[in-house]
Amino acid sequence: MLKGLPKVTDPSVLVGTDWADDACVYRINDEQAIVQTLDFFTPIVDDPYTFGQIAAANAISDIYAMGAKPLFALNIVAFPLAQLGHDVLAAILKGGSDKVRECGIFVTGGHSIDDAEPKYGMCVTGIVHPDKIMSNAGAKVGDKLVLTKPLGVGVLTTAVKRQLRTEAQIAQAISCMASVNRPGGEAIDEVGASAATDITGFGLAGHLRGIAAASNVGVKLRFSDLPILPEVMDLIAAGCFPGGTKKNWLYYQQWLDFAPDITQHEQLLVCDAQTSGGMLISVPAAKCDALVASLRKHNALASSVVGEVVADHPGRIAVLR
Repeated sequence: MLKGLPKVTDPSVLVGTDWADDACVYRINDEQAIVQTLDFFTPIVDDPYTFGQIAAANAISDIYAMGAKPLFALNIVAFPLAQLGHDVLAAILKGGSDKVRECGIFVTGGHSIDDAEPKYGMCVTGIVHPDKIMSNAGAKVGDKLVLTKPLGVGVLTTAVKRQLRTEAQIAQAISCMASVNRPGGEAIDEVGASAATDITGFGLAGHLRGIAAASNVGVKLRFSDLPILPEVMDLIAAGCFPGGTKKNWLYYQQWLDFAPDITQHEQLLVCDAQTSGGMLISVPAAKCDALVASLRKHNALASSVVGEVVADHPGRIAVLR
């Protein structure tokens, strides 16, 4: 659908729609560029305050994935006020406000409409030096790939929807979704990196494909090194996974080369649709240990080296045991 829109020709647009990156970047001058992103969705959990936190974390993390620092946020709200009441909406907004304040910024306004189904998110604005942008097009052959959060939140939230688990039983996954990717941004700022993205609806496979295609490189991913939330593989084996995960698996198979010993259940995990997932950072091998150490210092939920960038099979992902 986007192909029908006019192509952006302004040279100040440093990152636009060409490679489906995490945010757009517009150069103001030689020292500053504005980074802006917008994201919103329907409730992923029942508790309104927690929903607000997750939605805000999901939106603001795109700024960190671009190597930028957030400046301020605007709320986006669609809400059935007559049905759910003021208190529920107030709790959602409080969750979002508290989450962005963790990052040292504020919500400075927004827009709301009446809607039958609640939706909430944010437009977040940040700033970055034009030479320090972390687009998904900068990965280099020889880079190591580092993941900053465990996988499987899509499977676990689906288990709650199917009443196979309670929200209390997936507290670790909820905490994971509500965690902002600030540690990844701070680690990149301290150590440097080649490229970065955050893992959301297209799953690890989809966002890796984005890096591989935009950077014209191949990727080798090691399944045994992936951080995975508890119970996830058992639930997948029982047939519990989101519809979006299966759609990802069906679509991205054309660029995925699975080793013969990677089971279909494991393939689905690689494609699991995440909400507010971790950052995937492509970092020169010589800086990898320093990046991992920085992530741990800044309390990243994971700091796992999960693969490397290769010259072979550009645009494709080899998933090995």
